[in-house]
Amino acid sequence: MVSTESARGAGAAADPSLGDLVAQAAADLSVLVRSEIDLAKIELRKDVRRFATIAIMITGCFFAFNLVIVLISFGFVYGLIRLGLVPWASFLIVAGVDIVLIGIAAGIAWLNFRRVSGLKLTRKTVQEDLAIINREDQATTAPAVEAR
Repeated sequence: MVSTESARGAGAAADPSLGDLVAQAAADLSVLVRSEIDLAKIELRKDVRRFATIAIMITGCFFAFNLVIVLISFGFVYGLIRLGLVPWASFLIVAGVDIVLIGIAAGIAWLNFRRVSGLKLTRKTVQEDLAIINREDQATTAPAVEAR
């Protein structure tokens, strides 16, 4: 009787039952889903940090830029008036220079905004996983269709 049980145990180890295979597939799928969620969390944290950094930098730069630009602008206007330009022309020239500087600051902010990844790696791995699952589904359904 002992030898029969050991023979069954050896056969079971070599040829797992359908229940064991389903349990293993469910466990593998669970690990895969958890891994994808962890990857998405990591990427999302990076993106949130980038957004926070960008927001803090833009706010600080905006405040300092406004203070400095007002002082520099008035100095520039009075310098142009001192050189003999009429006051209204001096103010228009300074306003044009200010607009160019604002455009440069907005361009830098836009370049930083474009660096946000948008969970690219997560999307890629999920698409790969879905492709693998679809291939496995097609492989398992094809013999069943042929058997009919």
